[in-house]
Amino acid sequence: MGCTLRLILGDQLTATLPVITDAVKTRDILLMAEVKEEATYVKHHKKKIAFLFSAMRHFAEELKDDGFKVNYRKYDDPDNQGSLLNEVKALVSTHDVDNIVVTEPGEYRLLKSMQQWESQLGVPVDLLPDERFYASKARFAEWAEGRKTLRMEFWYREMRKETGILMENGAPAGGDWNYDAKNRESMPASVTPPPPVKFEPDEITRDVISLVEKEFGDHFGELDDFHYAIDRAGALEVLNRFIDERLPDFGRYQDAMRHNMPWLFHSHLSFYINCGLLSPREVVQQAEAAWHAGEAPLNSVEGFIRQIIGWREFVRGFYWHYMPGLQTDNYFNAKRTLPDFFWDGYTNMNCLRQCITDTKKHAYAHHIQRLMVLGNFSLLCELSPAEVQEWYLLVYADAYEWVELPNVSGMILFADGGNLASKPYVASGSYINKMSDYCKHCGYSVSKKSGEGACPFNYLYWRFLDAHQDKLRKNPRMALVYKSYDRMAEEKIAAMREDGQRFLTKLSKNEEV
Repeated sequence: MGCTLRLILGDQLTATLPVITDAVKTRDILLMAEVKEEATYVKHHKKKIAFLFSAMRHFAEELKDDGFKVNYRKYDDPDNQGSLLNEVKALVSTHDVDNIVVTEPGEYRLLKSMQQWESQLGVPVDLLPDERFYASKARFAEWAEGRKTLRMEFWYREMRKETGILMENGAPAGGDWNYDAKNRESMPASVTPPPPVKFEPDEITRDVISLVEKEFGDHFGELDDFHYAIDRAGALEVLNRFIDERLPDFGRYQDAMRHNMPWLFHSHLSFYINCGLLSPREVVQQAEAAWHAGEAPLNSVEGFIRQIIGWREFVRGFYWHYMPGLQTDNYFNAKRTLPDFFWDGYTNMNCLRQCITDTKKHAYAHHIQRLMVLGNFSLLCELSPAEVQEWYLLVYADAYEWVELPNVSGMILFADGGNLASKPYVASGSYINKMSDYCKHCGYSVSKKSGEGACPFNYLYWRFLDAHQDKLRKNPRMALVYKSYDRMAEEKIAAMREDGQRFLTKLSKNEEV
């Protein structure tokens, strides 16, 4: 009798997945591999690669300690086959393999590839559903069937009802489905968030960092100050510290930004949930338990849980429902090339400089930085969706296509024309000024609407609304904005157009802005 070859991907570091729990330790082989095809199909952030390679190596060691037969291929192994398919093919050629088992990947391109493996390898290939989500792909497809547009809020309510999370006698806890009205506070200067949880790199991590510096030296990002958890024990510590130290104030300050302070009251758990070191269920259970124990207010707990059982589940279902069209949607026909400062942060616009610098240093920026600074700018400047999508996928350590693409295409760029979001998320500089202290340190004046020295977000915002009236005026959620536009003097609108075009011309030429 031959063995079963069980492939574990880099974002499937979950010991309770059936691909592992169903293995016969004395017979089956678990395969894990650091391969060029996956590490370089986009030029991932150095810290992202270091984090995943280290987490994979630690996970493999834990499996070996638990008695599993693990075949682990390091990136710099002379026999590395360069792709997952070739690694599987090599083992099939040297072992008596009856069948191959793998948990379905989270990326469309890889799933399509794996669906061909059986015919390519001549061995049965079983693709198991990923059971780490609350809802299956089929469950989401059933919900989405017949709906013209898909809205997270309605999906979220379904998830609450089905799971019983934050429900009391069939009704939402506290009487409301969400508490966003209490979650939009700017952060006073007197408030100091707790420091992030940091871990000293061990020998495995130090080896990986050296490898990444050698093999991926031309990739985006910095490797200095690598302090992330790289195993389940560390990830659990980050979770516990978040619940104790950050969750109570997470809600009110979740949209706030602060100069030179990237971590704030956010959880920093997406690193670990998205690669499998933490399960969404245990994270949600701990947050809900904190509310029941009176250790965190409902607005914080509900806002946090909504990000997981609402938004995370929604974008995953949305991704599979709309692929592959999401990759090419371009509602505004945006074509402008990504400016160089998205890679080096050299711009006089402090909000962008802060967010890009945070991203470059940490492979992390929180959701408002991603949406309302970087994303807002990308949409207002009509940057190419394909280039923006690739940038978001490669720069963040928690980014995988299933979660990145719907957020960028649908939420940030409105490239799908409204299948995901009910309106474009665009704003002038006043929003950034309200939610941060960035404008106090900027080379532009946020109070100035047009002309020399004016905040570019101000005139870019009105220039965008002016340029795309044919697509946006009919949107009911844009009605108030266009009422304000209609009250503007024509000379003011003309000045916005002129300033906006001047800025975009400089941007296209990669001149300093």
